[in-house]
Amino acid sequence: MDADVPPPTPPQIPPPPVRPARPRALHQAERAIEFSLLASRWLLLPLYVILMAVLAIFALNAAEELWHLAQNIGHISEAELILSALSLIDLALVASLIVMVALSGYETFVSRFDTTGDMEQPEWLGKLDLGTVKLKLAASIVAISGIHLLKKYMATEPLPNERLLTLAAVHLAFVASALLLAWVDRMSFADHRH
Repeated sequence: MDADVPPPTPPQIPPPPVRPARPRALHQAERAIEFSLLASRWLLLPLYVILMAVLAIFALNAAEELWHLAQNIGHISEAELILSALSLIDLALVASLIVMVALSGYETFVSRFDTTGDMEQPEWLGKLDLGTVKLKLAASIVAISGIHLLKKYMATEPLPNERLLTLAAVHLAFVASALLLAWVDRMSFADHRH
């Protein structure tokens, strides 16, 4: 019985619509605007170079903190040592954040890295989309805020309770924002990621 039934015909795909002919001047203006828009991405380059200069300043600041620790190694209290370590961790987190934003932003918006030959490239480069960068940025801000709050709590000069409560409220706002951002990202873009 099935042999008598003809096979179903595949659906017909309509041809793409034909663009109406435009005047030559309009076409040239459109091309110039498109070229300008694409070329404007290179205006981001100075911002990424400035971020690398800020990264160098962070490295100098970390070396200064280490030098301060080395000079006072015999008579530094445990609380001061912990505060210095928290400062270094804070610097490292912000520096890592700068590297991630600069590298992924450059590759996403300006140009792909040419990593042929012996040039080393972080494994994550090229795999971060904007949603992932935003989530990492939010997580870093939460960690930095937590470290700042802990440093203020452990400081040798006591802070008024109102100030500590304000810092804790700001930190909780960062935590809530990061969680909300992660939830929205998961709900919106989970199907698009591998």
